[in-house]
Amino acid sequence: MAKRFLTLALLSGLAAALLAAGCKSGSGTPPAGTAAGPLPEASMALPGLDGNTETLDQYKGKVVLVNFWATWCQPCRIEIPWLIEFNDKYGPKGLVILGVAMDDDGKKVVEPWVNNQHFDVNGRSETMSYKIVLGSDKIADKFGGLIGLPTSILYSRDGKKIKTIIGLINHDDLSKALESQL
Repeated sequence: MAKRFLTLALLSGLAAALLAAGCKSGSGTPPAGTAAGPLPEASMALPGLDGNTETLDQYKGKVVLVNFWATWCQPCRIEIPWLIEFNDKYGPKGLVILGVAMDDDGKKVVEPWVNNQHFDVNGRSETMSYKIVLGSDKIADKFGGLIGLPTSILYSRDGKKIKTIIGLINHDDLSKALESQL
């Protein structure tokens, strides 16, 4: 019985550590910490699922949360309902959430997943309501690189980096950070 309990405790600890660390994948270049820095190349082209190209300069004057994620990343799936909630609550106040999908197979995997997945957001079934673009290692490198997924980067209205979050976001901490910027 003691051996079984120890095994269960070790497995639980390992699962918690994996969730905290996030999914490992990305460009391998570590992100540029939380030091202040401008949004990467404002005119950088980000391919949208709808076929249109997004650029960061179209979000000048907005608070921007860039969230690198993938369909296969379990911690990413945990935080998606929170991002939908933040988009619903803070979007009208000037928040833009930009989900950067890092799936290797790109649009053919991401688009059907985004269109068909429903998430419980405060008791309501919702799909991803924020803008999704297709990412790559080259795009991730423009943001300072990734060491794991999810990775979220918050920028102020004037384009300065506020913070970088590697791994699962903390709902309450991010909510406070967003409120302080809006």
